[in-house]
Parts: sequence; structure tokens; C-alpha cells
Amino acid sequence: MDLELKDKVIIVTGGAKGIGEGIVQVLASEGAIPVIIGRNKDDNQKTVAEVEAAGGQAFEVVAELTEPAACEQAVQAVLQKYGRIDGLVNNAGVNDGVGLEKGSYDAFMASLHKNVVHYYLMAHYALPALKESKGAIVNIGSKTAETGQGGTSAYAASNGARNALTREWAVELLPYSIRVNAVIVAEAWTPLYESWISTFDNPEEKMKSITQKIPLEQRMTTTTEIANTVAFLLSPKSSHTTGQLIHVDGGYVHLDRAL
Repeated sequence: MDLELKDKVIIVTGGAKGIGEGIVQVLASEGAIPVIIGRNKDDNQKTVAEVEAAGGQAFEVVAELTEPAACEQAVQAVLQKYGRIDGLVNNAGVNDGVGLEKGSYDAFMASLHKNVVHYYLMAHYALPALKESKGAIVNIGSKTAETGQGGTSAYAASNGARNALTREWAVELLPYSIRVNAVIVAEAWTPLYESWISTFDNPEEKMKSITQKIPLEQRMTTTTEIANTVAFLLSPKSSHTTGQLIHVDGGYVHLDRAL
């Protein structure tokens, strides 16, 4: 299927690694021009080089998105380069383990900046360009907002906010034909997840205990599977889909684990 994304300029925050990188690679394969916004120039450039080696186009902007001014500067850099923005994927964030018992005010607020404040700011600053293009926004979220996890209050709160903002923006942006949806992730195999698994005494046993609870095929979701759904939601092919929280998780959240 042609997703009609050729030459569309699409911002992907945190696009150099993990889920973000998967999104960048899929968008580039569809002929879009993904723009990576990330803090590490070497990581950004590595992914851009991989895209270009495969025959695609990509661009990168170095920005520390926890700094509000950097969000505006990143959007302006994209507009200076291309003069347009056709889509925004809010993806950057980290499950940083700021809990209720062991957390603090400062840690909680810092986590909100890592995980949800820049979602708002990137959408706010990109909005004039998205109005012109009648573009689309996709927010990447986590199952922690629905299932809880324990020991990660700030990340769970951020993801609850991501879900709420998805539906709020879908309503607010109806007059501009800007669609807003979210892709909710549960257990996805990324470099960060691999690093976490490696901290256990028996990583293979821990991994098996997790995958056994994933109803569809008892395996982790791949970044490409997440990226394929994101690309569809950015595409005109999903032209009447907005305000949706779409779980790409092998049934982890909603199906009976006894299966």
C-alpha cells in the first residue's frame, strides 16, 4: 500500500534509537523525510547515515527537549530547512523509576519534563505549520498509564497525560483537519530494554517470564511493528481516524493473560 508519505517532513523526537529509530526507518522507506530531534549528535547522525545509505532522506536537529526553549528552536530549525512540517511524532522519554515512596518533588517534576512537557511544547510550536499542511500528530505512550507498574509514578502520570492530551488535541484541532492519535506500547524490544534485562542474574529466565504474559505469540513487540502503525496514522490513508489510543502490544493490556 502506498501511504502517500513521499517527501512529507515528519518530526520524530528521540528518533535516533529504539522505537524512534524504528519509526524513522519506516518513514524513510515510505519516501518521507523524517527529522530526528535528539540530544546526542553522534546518535542522530548515525541514524541519518543509515537512512541515506538505504537510499532515503533524513535530517537531524540536536536539542535537549527538557529545556523549553530548545523545543521552539528545534521546530524553527526544521522550518528553516524545509519550510514545512507535515507530521509530528512525540516519542522521546524514559521510564526513570521516580516512585511515590522513594521519589521527591524535584525528581517528579524533572521526570514530567523528560516525558510529557515537551510533548505539549513540540505540538504547540509546530502547530502553525501543521495547520498549513493539515498534518497529523502521533503520541507514543505506555501501558503504565492503564495497568500501573509500581515504582514509577512520574512516568505513569506522564503517560496518563499523553493519553489525555491526545484526545484533547483531537478535539481542539478538528477545525484544522489535524488528526491526533496515540500508539500505546507495552513490552517492546529496544536497546534500553535489552540493557534493563541484562541487569538480572538470569536474563533469559526473566525474559521468558515476561514474554509468557504476552498473549500473541508470547514474544516482544518489535520497533518495526510499532513504526508501521505510526506510519499509517500519519498517512492520508487513515484520513478519518482521530482521538484514538491504539495498542500495539500483542494483546498485553486487554486480553486475558491466562491465554
